[in-house]
Amino acid sequence: MNQNLAVADYAVFIIYFIVVSAYGYTVYRKRKQDEQDAKAYFLAEGNLTWWAIGASLIASNISAEQFIGMSGEGFFLGIAVAAYEWLAAIALIIVAVWFIPVYLKNKIYTMPQFLKTRYNESTALIMAVFWLFLYVFVNLTSILYLGAVAINGLAGGEYLHVIMIGLAVFALFISLGGMKVVAYTDVIQVAVLIIGGLVTSYIALTTVGQYFGVGENAIAGFKVLMREAPEHFKMIIPKPTANSSQLDIDKYLTFPGLMSYLAGIWIINLNYWGCNQYITQRALGADLQTARTGILFAGMLKLLMPLIVMLPGIAAYVLYTNGHLPQLVGGKDGAYSAVLTFLPTGLKGLSVAALTAAIVASLAGKVNSISTIYTLDIHKKYIQKDAGEKQQVNIGRIAVFAAMLLAVLFTWNDILGIGGVGGFTYIQKYTGFISPGVFAMFFLGMFWKRTTGTAAIVGVILGFVLSVLFNEYAPALFGNETLLYTAYNNGKGAFEIPFHICMGLSFFFTMLAMIAISFAGPKVNPKAFEIDAEMFKVKPQTTVLIVITLLVIVALYVKFW
Repeated sequence: MNQNLAVADYAVFIIYFIVVSAYGYTVYRKRKQDEQDAKAYFLAEGNLTWWAIGASLIASNISAEQFIGMSGEGFFLGIAVAAYEWLAAIALIIVAVWFIPVYLKNKIYTMPQFLKTRYNESTALIMAVFWLFLYVFVNLTSILYLGAVAINGLAGGEYLHVIMIGLAVFALFISLGGMKVVAYTDVIQVAVLIIGGLVTSYIALTTVGQYFGVGENAIAGFKVLMREAPEHFKMIIPKPTANSSQLDIDKYLTFPGLMSYLAGIWIINLNYWGCNQYITQRALGADLQTARTGILFAGMLKLLMPLIVMLPGIAAYVLYTNGHLPQLVGGKDGAYSAVLTFLPTGLKGLSVAALTAAIVASLAGKVNSISTIYTLDIHKKYIQKDAGEKQQVNIGRIAVFAAMLLAVLFTWNDILGIGGVGGFTYIQKYTGFISPGVFAMFFLGMFWKRTTGTAAIVGVILGFVLSVLFNEYAPALFGNETLLYTAYNNGKGAFEIPFHICMGLSFFFTMLAMIAISFAGPKVNPKAFEIDAEMFKVKPQTTVLIVITLLVIVALYVKFW
């Protein structure tokens, strides 16, 4: 036993493991008669309730990238990083009201299927390959690496590879039961991560209060944070000037003030929540009203997430800068683990369980999406066209195992350099290489009947190419100080454009290209979706949920603008 975790902590964690495993096995046994049904395995078709949909969305979304990565950005940037979560709630409203009806009406089960139905086979195949690479080499790897590093720090620092394998095996155990098991075990995972996360935030604030002589009071501790680090409670990062420090420049490059709201952050959120396999696999397990309620429930839960995953990072910053924390292991991404060391015996085990729940749920959700895309959109169509229901389920399970094995291999010695970039920024930046093209293709495909298949193929390829060009070469192409809001990064010795702005530029020019190409085609594409106003009408209870969410977001921005 090591100095960080006591017997009681291990006991709490083992209880969590047993409860989740037992419940998952119970759900699997109950639905075993459906296990050879491919749609039941991949989509849990027709069986998910609104609360299961909402909880599963949050469980798959909140993972090591948030607990570790966003907490690290809270340490570095402050509350500005909460914009990812609060604007995600607005994005979920948009998805629930306008995107999901289009998917449900046209019986869309996977994102490549959407592209084939709306455009053509070539577009669907290109994007299926893109998504598989993204999910395996960006999402799975970063979550597995960050999670293993965080838990390893608490377990004494000598068990990184053992923990990595343990997380992978636990996620495999959950995901091999199919979408039904993933979704319903996610309900327990969300409860654990929210309770454990809130406990961690509470202890962090009371610890701050104790060290600064205001008593073990969470509210007093929060006031200390605002007093000691006022720059960490501003939603807008100012643009650097000639006299700015390298730290200020690095902050702006990560989150470029108002330009983030005009460019990248909307593309990130709408693409993630509206054009993503995670959404369709859960929301299409229900009718329209149930799907909408579940998505809006997820949006309301998103409002809590900064309190759980970002606030400990700010607390760590204040404690660290005042000499109450040792050197952070892993730089800013070590902030959350450092805060966990203050928790008393037992509660530390609960917080480790919360962190594990977030990691495992997200890994399971992502490998399930990987297996769905590979099985239904590649293997069944191009490799084994006559595969039956049982064969498809078995192929899906093999894909789950293969994806997790690749993730372990590429995170074993951090081959991809995730630790050097910072987990949260790593995911946002490299996902952003394909997000502009993908979102442009989906948005125009849903709501503009003239969009052609040729425009879609050009859009997804052009969006990727432009993202690379703007990230690597735009300052050289357009000049150092332009309206592009460049900032001199002394660390690289060159001018650099924040990746949020690169995404906005890529999206703008991709949209122009797709519109121009589509004008060369027919006024109405024969494959265009039928859309009518009735699809987008919402019930009174849905309107109430939307209004409550928006009022909370407005209040938060008024407070911290």
